[in-house]
Amino acid sequence: MKKVLILFFVLGTIYIYAQTGNYGIITGDVLDKDTKEPLIGANVIIMGTNNGASTDGYGKYRIERVPVGSYTIKFSYVGYQPVIKTDVIVKSNRIIRVTAELESAALESKEVVVAGGYFTETEEHSISAINFSYEEVRRAPGSAGDISRIMMSLPSVAKVNDQSNGLIVRGGSPVENAFYVDNIEIPNINHFPTFGTTSGPIGLLNVDFIEDATFYAGGFDVTFGDRLSSVLNIKFREGNREEYDAQLDLNWSGFGGIVEGPLNNGKGSWIFSIRRSYLDLLINTIDMGTSVVPRYGDIQTKIVYDLNPSNKISFIGILGDDHNSPDKQTAIDNDMLTYGSQDIYEGTAGITWLAIWGKNGFSSTSLSFTGTKYDEIFFETGTDNLLRNNKVFNRFIKFRNVNRYNIGDNSGIDFGADIKYLFDSHKIYYGEYIDALGNSTPALDISQKLSTLKLGLFLKYSVKLGYNFMINSGIRSDYFEFNNSFNLSPRIHLSYYLSDKIKLNLSTGIYYQDLPEAILLQNNETRNLNSPKAYHYVAGVECLLTENAKVNAEAYLKEYENMPADPSQNDLFLIDEFYYRDGNIYGHKNLISNGVARSRGIEITIQKKMSSDYYAIVGFSYSASEYKDSKGNWRNRVYDNRLIFNIEGGYKIGNNWEVSMRWLYAGGTPYTPFNIEKSVQMNRGILDETKINEERLPDYHSLNLRIDKRFFFKNSNLTLYISVWNAYNRKNIASYFWNQYEKKQKPILQWGILPIFGLEYEF
Repeated sequence: MKKVLILFFVLGTIYIYAQTGNYGIITGDVLDKDTKEPLIGANVIIMGTNNGASTDGYGKYRIERVPVGSYTIKFSYVGYQPVIKTDVIVKSNRIIRVTAELESAALESKEVVVAGGYFTETEEHSISAINFSYEEVRRAPGSAGDISRIMMSLPSVAKVNDQSNGLIVRGGSPVENAFYVDNIEIPNINHFPTFGTTSGPIGLLNVDFIEDATFYAGGFDVTFGDRLSSVLNIKFREGNREEYDAQLDLNWSGFGGIVEGPLNNGKGSWIFSIRRSYLDLLINTIDMGTSVVPRYGDIQTKIVYDLNPSNKISFIGILGDDHNSPDKQTAIDNDMLTYGSQDIYEGTAGITWLAIWGKNGFSSTSLSFTGTKYDEIFFETGTDNLLRNNKVFNRFIKFRNVNRYNIGDNSGIDFGADIKYLFDSHKIYYGEYIDALGNSTPALDISQKLSTLKLGLFLKYSVKLGYNFMINSGIRSDYFEFNNSFNLSPRIHLSYYLSDKIKLNLSTGIYYQDLPEAILLQNNETRNLNSPKAYHYVAGVECLLTENAKVNAEAYLKEYENMPADPSQNDLFLIDEFYYRDGNIYGHKNLISNGVARSRGIEITIQKKMSSDYYAIVGFSYSASEYKDSKGNWRNRVYDNRLIFNIEGGYKIGNNWEVSMRWLYAGGTPYTPFNIEKSVQMNRGILDETKINEERLPDYHSLNLRIDKRFFFKNSNLTLYISVWNAYNRKNIASYFWNQYEKKQKPILQWGILPIFGLEYEF
C-alpha cells in the first residue's frame, strides 16, 4: 500500500507541474491522390472548433496555436471526396505534420453521392483491406508497438501462439506474407526472424516511425507479387522540417530514443532512432541463475529531400541484431526441446525517387539492398545430439518501379516492374534425427551458393463507369531464373455503389509464390518443383452505418495447387510442418508438387473511428482450412481455428487519459496426438499416424487492458502507459510436447498474465 501511495504522489506531483493552456502547431500538405500534385485552396478544418486554414500555392497549410489535445481534421476540396483524419494528438511546443491525399469524385448527381471520409485510405482496394493510423497502431492493447500483433486482432488472421507474431491469413501460413515499407520490400519485419518464413517473436519496426499501415488479407492487385496470402503496406513518416525534436523511450521491447530535424532550411528532413533490449542487463544485475534472456537491438532512419516541387528522394535504413544462447539447464527448466546459440543480423537500406508528372500521374522508383545473416548451432535437449549448425547469408538487391498514368478524369493505368537479384550462401548441417512419425532421417550437409534473378512485370487498368461502378483489372508476369519458371497472374476487382452508404465488391485472381530457398537448395530435384499457386475468390458488401462507422462482410474461397509434398509423409502438409515443428524442412527427398489445399470462410468487421471520444473494432469469422492427404481425404490444417471473435475499443477521458481493451476468442487449433506406446518406447514424441490433425486444443481466449496518461508541460510532453496481457490469466495451450526426462506428454502454455509498461518523453 505504501508503494501505491508513493506512485500516486509522484503522478500527482507531475500533474501539478503539467501546464494547461499549452499549444502546438498542425501543418502538412493536401495532395491529389492520383497525381501527387498539391491542391491549392483546399480547406482544412479542425472538427468541433472554429479553427482551420486553407492550403497555399504549394498545397501546404498551417494552423497555429492549437491547444493540446486530441482532434479530428477534415480536408475538403471542390470536386474531390473529403478525407477525415482522426487521432491527431497536438502536444506542447511540437509541430504535428498531417498530410492528406484526396481522390477526385464525380460531380454530385441524383443517383449516388458517396458519403464518408473516414475510410478513404482503402477506397481503391477496398476488398479485404483495412487501414490503421499511427495513433491506432501505437495505442492498440496487447500489441506492445508490434505492427504484426495488431493485425492478429483481425478476423482474417488465425490465433495460434502468443509467443509468435506470425500472420496466418485466411488459411495460409507464415511463409505467404509480404511486407513493404515506403515501396521497399522487407522479407521479415521481426527480431529473431524464423528461418524461411515471415514470422518472429518481437517486431523490428519502431512504431514511432509509422505514419499509417494498410493490410490486405486477400484479393490484392497485380502491383504486389510473389505472395499467396497477404500484403502489409507501411508508410514511414518524415522527420520535422522546421525544428529539432527528441524523444526518449522505455518500454517492453527495450529502451532508446529518437532524434529528428530539418535539412537545408526545410527542403528535407531526417529522423533517426536507436533501441536496445534491457532484460538481459537486468537479469545479469540481479543474478537470476540459469535464466537467459535474448538480447536484441535496432537502428532505423529515414531521410527525405525535395529536389524541386516535382521530384523528391527518400532513404530508409533498418538494421537489427539478435542474440540468444540458452544453455542446457535453461532448456530443461523451461521445457525447451533444444539449446545452443543463435546470432542473427538483418538489414535493409533503400532509396526511393518520387517523380510527379503534373496532371498525368507520377512514378515511384526504389533501389534497395537487403541482407539477413544466420549463425546458429543447436543441440537436442534430451540427447545432446547436434541438431543443426547453420551459417546462412541471404541477400538481394531489388529494383521496384510503380507508375500511375491518368488517361482521363475517370480512368488510368498502373504499370511497373520488380527486378530482384539474389546472391545467397548456405552452409547447413542437420544431424541425424527421428522425424515426427518415428522414421530415421540421415544427416544432411548442404554447402551451396545461389546467384539468380527474379523478374516481375505488371499492368493494371482502373476505370469508373458512371457514378457508381468501378473496374480494377490487371495482369502480372513473373519469371524465376533459378528453376526457369514463368507464371501469369490475371486479377480483377469490381465495385458497385447501391447507394451512398452501401457498396458491393467482387474480386478474383491467380497468385503464385516461389518456394523458400531452404527447400529449393536441398538437391537437384527440388529446384524443379513447381511454384505454389492460389486462386482467390472474394465477395463482400460494405455499409456505412454512420459517417465514422462501417460494417464490412466478406465471403472468400482460396484454393491451393502445386504445394510441395513428401510421398513418404503424404498425410502431413509440408508447408505447415515447416513452421509448426521448429522450421525443420530438411531431410525430405523426392519432393513432388501435387499438394492441394483450400480455405473458405465468412468474415464480418465493424469499425468505428475515434471521431469524438471512443473507437471500436468488432470482428467475427467462421472458416475452414483443409488439405488433401494421400488417400484423397480432406484433413484440417494446423492453423484452423474455425471460429474467431474479437472486440477492441478505447475511450478518451478528456485530453489526458485513455483506457482501452481487447478481448479475443478463437476455437482450438487441430493437433495430432502422440502414439503413447511408440513415444515411451523411443522416448520422444511420435505422432499417431491414424489421427493426423483429428484432435483440437482447448479454445483460446484472453483479455488485454491498457491505460494511457499524457502530461503536457510547457516545452515537453510525457506519455505513460500500463498494459496487462491475459488479464484473467487464462491457461491457453499452444501445443503438446514429449518430456524426455519425465517420459510423458506435457502442454506448452502460452503467456500467462503479463504486465507491460511504457514511457515516452518528448522534448
